Amino acid sequence: MNKVFKKVENIIEGLGMHQDPQSIGLLEEVGTNSSLDCVRELTSRALIKKNMPDALKIVIGNAGKGINDLSSIVAMSSINELLSLKDKTAAVDVLQDTIENHPDEQIRDNARSVKALISLS
Repeated sequence: MNKVFKKVENIIEGLGMHQDPQSIGLLEEVGTNSSLDCVRELTSRALIKKNMPDALKIVIGNAGKGINDLSSIVAMSSINELLSLKDKTAAVDVLQDTIENHPDEQIRDNARSVKALISLS
């Protein structure tokens, strides 16, 4: 792993631990829009670890991000991170809201699938 990537990883992890709500926006703008799968994966995991509705909405309800990423590595990593949450209450609430209210059928279907996986875990 090169030095630059290690610095990026440390920044993403730091933002993930930061309690300031602005950290969510920064992670979304910079990390989830990266052209690099590894950066999107780290960012998605950091947002999920926050376990806050605003952060979870990004990785659950947005096309091309988190569970809806075009990279299967990023999408599966996001799903696995959701499954590993100790308290899944906020995630289930965001998934349910996405299932009921999102206009995009593919995003609703992905949310439905992840919710089913959580119910089995």
